[in-house]
Amino acid sequence: MATFEELKVNKSILKALDDLGFEQPTPIQEKAIPVIRSGADVLGIAQTGTGKTAAYLLPIFMKLVKAEGEDPRALVLVPTRELSIQVGADIEELTEYSNIRHAAVFGGIGWTKHAELLEPGIDILVATPGRLFDLYHAGALSLKKIKTLVIDEADRMLDMGFMPQIRRLLEIIPVKRQNLLFSATFNEKVEEMCHEFLDFPERVEIAPSATPAELVQQSFFKVPNFRTKLNLIRYLLEDEERFNRVIIFTRTKENAEAVFKIIKRKTEGEKRILHSNKGQNTRLNAIQAFKDGEVRILITTDVSARGIDVSKVTHVFNFDLPQRYDDYVHRIGRTARANNHGEAIALVDPSEEYHLNKIEEIIRMGIPERFLPEEVELVETGKEERQQQAREIDRQKKLENPDYKGAFHQKKRKPSKKSSVQPRPSGKQKKHKRPGKRR
Repeated sequence: MATFEELKVNKSILKALDDLGFEQPTPIQEKAIPVIRSGADVLGIAQTGTGKTAAYLLPIFMKLVKAEGEDPRALVLVPTRELSIQVGADIEELTEYSNIRHAAVFGGIGWTKHAELLEPGIDILVATPGRLFDLYHAGALSLKKIKTLVIDEADRMLDMGFMPQIRRLLEIIPVKRQNLLFSATFNEKVEEMCHEFLDFPERVEIAPSATPAELVQQSFFKVPNFRTKLNLIRYLLEDEERFNRVIIFTRTKENAEAVFKIIKRKTEGEKRILHSNKGQNTRLNAIQAFKDGEVRILITTDVSARGIDVSKVTHVFNFDLPQRYDDYVHRIGRTARANNHGEAIALVDPSEEYHLNKIEEIIRMGIPERFLPEEVELVETGKEERQQQAREIDRQKKLENPDYKGAFHQKKRKPSKKSSVQPRPSGKQKKHKRPGKRR
């Protein structure tokens, strides 16, 4: 394995890497850095937690060398405010001994505050698409000197519908530039984006698409219903020493609130909750407190699945399985980062077994089953939840077989006898008068 020195990383960046405890490049860094330095367009495929952010940042720093001018020369486009902040924090750490200037901008706060960050001049800009165009249309940002464009988390960009903004961006930045596209997964949409966005790209891939990080130990429990899930998670989290920094993913904000409510009362340690109804400052403060080790348990929807870069997350719980299967890889990628080991545990009710099978197909491996501890109280499934599960299972079977007639399909009504058989007369029939002669 090569060293950072052998990859010709700048001395100022080497010093920062040493301070951060990074002794050797990760496989994606070792492969990507020389290719990016060559000037070629690059398609990078690597699962989360493998160091792909530094894989594109380090060669960009080597290209920028030092502060110069006022307008940004490198642009990193990201899908979410959390990821924008995280990449900005990475740049801050890696350029501690360099005078390279940067800014991270995102929606949710007034654009004028971000315009003030740009005014003294920057070399590298990290931005979400919406805020980028806010600043551009307000005349607070010039893109005429962009020499390197990075699209990070390309698969999520597409999922969130950002392709029209990306096309508009390509019309206003210099044609002569280097394009770097990084994604944790590679599907048909990403492939189409690659053809449209990259010119004769070099593909750098360290694992097949949608492969979980090797240091994540995966398992699942079969759980009959929602209340038993709550009992199980409450029981497991009683072990504070083992579960000392935990992220719990739920599919909906209502489920996140329910989990938060039960573990807030029943488990030790500070807890925070994140979902779309929470204000931006609340969400950012919670992530920072979790990163600093002040918060033991973070409950969240997928809004934060790719915005949390914390090296010592011990466990990720999938309280609900995601129905976008690539998100499973991103969720469990929050643990086992920076060569640490981690554990991912899924709680699977009968209506989620279909999704579990699909996830195993995507990641090309089976996930081991664990059995419920005897101490966990099994709650009987209520009528309403049982019907919801049955309807969902019917829906899944129809997806696999459109001719399937499930338990809840609408039955055709048989013809009423009244419509085919004349009613028998009851009582005395009224005698009809014979027609008489017309007068």
